[in-house]
Amino acid sequence: MAGMTLNVGIKNLKNGTRLSSIEVPEKLKQRIDTGIDFINDAMGGRGFTPSVCGLFTGTPGSGKTTMMLQLASSLASKHSSKAVLFNTAEESLYQTKMQAERLRIDTNFAVGQDIMINNVLKHANEIGAKFLILDSLQTLNDGKWGDKVNSKTPQRVLQMITEWCKENYTCALVIGQVNKDGKMAGNNVLKHMVDLHLHMSINQDPKSEWVGFREMEVEKNRFGASGLTYVLQLNERGLQEVA
Repeated sequence: MAGMTLNVGIKNLKNGTRLSSIEVPEKLKQRIDTGIDFINDAMGGRGFTPSVCGLFTGTPGSGKTTMMLQLASSLASKHSSKAVLFNTAEESLYQTKMQAERLRIDTNFAVGQDIMINNVLKHANEIGAKFLILDSLQTLNDGKWGDKVNSKTPQRVLQMITEWCKENYTCALVIGQVNKDGKMAGNNVLKHMVDLHLHMSINQDPKSEWVGFREMEVEKNRFGASGLTYVLQLNERGLQEVA
């Protein structure tokens, strides 16, 4: 992975250890129910496996922020107001609140607007968040070069998020920016670092019966099936599954 080594393994693993002798922690077996059927289904039917770190990309206007607001709201309702931390460095929390109100989304979840990833993770630990939603990867900084960032900053930031998930049996979804072709911006190393990659787009095929609808594709999933596509409709209450 181009020099990126994730600290996510079993510590002090002895040479010759058999896979049959490794005991999976019970915390990893307790799925995090999102309360949203099509997202639970995409994750294998019962929600997120604790420790999953995922990227969520999408074309402009496809509904990425709407989807994340719905997810945050549902997680908070299903678990507790401190179960999820929604951190946005992409736009102001005033804008985020107005969008949620327009869609009549319950906003009883913790929020932040930190740029430094150390502060984000500290906030998540302080409230005991099980789920972290970040908007977006390209706006975050690890502070290695002070306020400056470079092409490797997103990799270092994502490494820190991934390791936080593995160490704490928590989950994170990180919104990633796309290029003019609608593909994920940045080095492909980012895709290899995560367990999950979801992509949102708007169907623009005039011959399709779903033209104009949103499509959520599961492009990668280490804990479930990949290659799945969910057709969604964006209405005054947010995104709803159609097919």
